[in-house]
Amino acid sequence: MKLAVVYSRASLGVDAPLVTVEAHISRGLPGFTIVGLPETAVKESKDRVRSAILNSHFEFPSRRITINLGPADLPKEGGRFDLPIALGILAASQQIPMNTLQEYEFVGELALSGELRPIYGVLPVALSARKAGRTLVVPQKNADEAALPGDNCVLAADHLLAVSAHLSRQTLLSPYLKNLTPILENSAADDLSDVKGQMHAKRALEITAAGGHALLMVGPPGTGKTMLASRLPSILPPLSIEEALEVVAIHSLLPQQKSISTWTQQRPFRAPHHTASAVALVGGGSYPKPGEISLAHNGILFLDELPEFDKRVLEVLREPLESGTILISRAARQAEFPARFQLVAAMNPCPCGYLSDPKGRCRCTQEQVSRYRSRISGPLLDRIDLQVEVPALPIETLSSWKNLPEENSETVLKRVKNAVQKQHQRSLKLNARLSNRDVQAFCVLKPNAEKFINQAIEKLGLSARSYHRILRVARTIADLEDHETVEMPHLSEALSFKKISMTK
Repeated sequence: MKLAVVYSRASLGVDAPLVTVEAHISRGLPGFTIVGLPETAVKESKDRVRSAILNSHFEFPSRRITINLGPADLPKEGGRFDLPIALGILAASQQIPMNTLQEYEFVGELALSGELRPIYGVLPVALSARKAGRTLVVPQKNADEAALPGDNCVLAADHLLAVSAHLSRQTLLSPYLKNLTPILENSAADDLSDVKGQMHAKRALEITAAGGHALLMVGPPGTGKTMLASRLPSILPPLSIEEALEVVAIHSLLPQQKSISTWTQQRPFRAPHHTASAVALVGGGSYPKPGEISLAHNGILFLDELPEFDKRVLEVLREPLESGTILISRAARQAEFPARFQLVAAMNPCPCGYLSDPKGRCRCTQEQVSRYRSRISGPLLDRIDLQVEVPALPIETLSSWKNLPEENSETVLKRVKNAVQKQHQRSLKLNARLSNRDVQAFCVLKPNAEKFINQAIEKLGLSARSYHRILRVARTIADLEDHETVEMPHLSEALSFKKISMTK
């Protein structure tokens, strides 16, 4: 009887828990059994592994073969275990040595010919293998993604024979090295200077970028709401290396992403259509996969035509906006995905879009307007820090703005970067993510300012959550103006972004 142990990794959200592949060959009638909660694709690996071993000119043992994928209570999916199962059988049958197997982790799907095919979710595996101090062996097409951390050891192979030759010390695989410098996408085509006028909305966009706040823009069709939202990435600081790896790790979990070869410091910008379901937005499925809010992690989630989204879909945003994570529970498993995104939304003020139009084009009744507004719940609106009107500009105003110089994204970005740096030096986080205790520590108000904000909260009928959010926005405005303390003008401006007029 021979027993071989090979290490691999499963996929569970953005985690890659260790899976121990135990291959046991014993006497008895020939048979091939896989245990350890395998799903269909893993069970089918029996036929792939058998053919791959034979077509690689090895001998497939005519004995009783038992493969155990431990831990037994962790569901296993996909073809990622083909390579470690094949190596376990070859080691247990003494066709390759097993004395160095504990130094490696293996993932990869096998073709019937023995060739290695790429899998999805390799970056979380690479990060976990690096933490465990083992060398990771992956298919050639996954090598770029596996090497993204930069300080881990990765071996890439295109065939079962190449891996076997390396373990037998016949032909060693060289560590995979590649210059993986980040790519900064050219956002010159989406510059803030393209938007003429709308100074109040541009100011709100700058505050949104500087403090990581949520933003809602309300205005009639064609006033530049979508255009403004699309310019937000151009005034956001680039991703740090750690943030970029988090983004790539999430995107690598999508089944269609099997060969990520580079990474970018440009923040994600996701804009799902208003017909998107709750599962598409937050993630899900029998084997949970990330949704739009996780794909927008460390970036922007833009919801255009906000009231057109199903109300139940919008309600699922409430918890992730507060916690920055989403926990998807199924009968067989749970998966947690990061979802620290900036919500930017746009909507019309009424069903026809022309509420308060000076030309009187709106024909909506007050009841229709109220019904339209009620599609967005109060608790969700309460979580949106800045609410700004984007009015229609007269053609004369647009003509006069045509030849006037506008602030470009580069100029605004400098102010945003300076404000972000001040926040990181003060609390290691953006103002939008300050806890209530942090707000008390970093947003100390003078007595007259305290009295002013209390009166405003009472008059406007705002909640305690809104009170703290107004203070966070005021703190961001103070940082943009390089002020150490929050003053009355900062509070006044923050309050101006909290309530919008929706009356005819």
